[in-house]
Amino acid sequence: MGVIEKNTQLVKQAATRCGFDYCGIAQAGFLDEDARKLESWLNKGMQGSMHYMENHFDMRVDPTKLVPGAKSVITFLKNYYPSQLQEADAPKISKYAFGEDYHTVIRQSLNQLLAILHEEVGAISGRGFVDSAPVLERTWAQKSGLGWVGKNGNLINKQSGSFFFIATLITDLPLIPDDPFARDFCGTCTKCIDACPTQAILPNKVVNGSQCISYFTIELKDELIPEHMQGRFDNWMFGCDTCQDVCPWNRFSKANQEEGFRPIPELLNLSTKEWEHMTEDSFKKIFKHSPLKRSKYKGIMRNLKFINTTA
Repeated sequence: MGVIEKNTQLVKQAATRCGFDYCGIAQAGFLDEDARKLESWLNKGMQGSMHYMENHFDMRVDPTKLVPGAKSVITFLKNYYPSQLQEADAPKISKYAFGEDYHTVIRQSLNQLLAILHEEVGAISGRGFVDSAPVLERTWAQKSGLGWVGKNGNLINKQSGSFFFIATLITDLPLIPDDPFARDFCGTCTKCIDACPTQAILPNKVVNGSQCISYFTIELKDELIPEHMQGRFDNWMFGCDTCQDVCPWNRFSKANQEEGFRPIPELLNLSTKEWEHMTEDSFKKIFKHSPLKRSKYKGIMRNLKFINTTA
């Protein structure tokens, strides 16, 4: 077995040891088609107030700008589908936020994997990312054979659906790339488009980020949510899973085994009234390590008031 083959096998085995469910490899290179799509998306203002999406355009479409001399882009998927769901009448929270902040959990796994590579391979250059840098992770996941990008903009894995976090490791280590995922198994299905409460999912796999419930409940920092959205949030208080919940491929989703993603008990059991009476101190204590802290207490209370106000 040659050195490149040996190192490729090492990466795949290390990914499993570090708790990732899937691992795929692509050759680093400029993303020409994505550059055109991203430019068009930004020019149409679909990023809303997410101005960070406009930054570092060159880095988003060229991994060698992030890691000079990059040879390989390694993509990892980590399942976050929960073992328990919220009460039916509770203010709804996106499943990815049920447990500990995924950035912390996955960074630990990426650092562990990099340590293994440094020990087994030697001096290599590599940077791991999880939703924290200008990386087009879904494109790299598709290029590394892990699935296809659905009409809702999510990566869909044929065996397990779309409730996955995507992590990326860009390295100068030469590896054998996997075959890109060539087919799109969405077919004529439009369940996600039809179900979107705010009609944010457009044809041709375009999602208007500035119309998504996740945008309004997490990204938007304004004191008020626009009135024209009143009555359209379907009780979503933080994020939105509607397009994933209706996707037929998610019938294959299985509960994750990650201790860090174990649902916070209060998140599953708090009623609307209990949320409304929560103090800021209690919020900070209960959700200290939760993704909900991104919206802060003030944002959660704003969202709660909005979804409980009759238009």
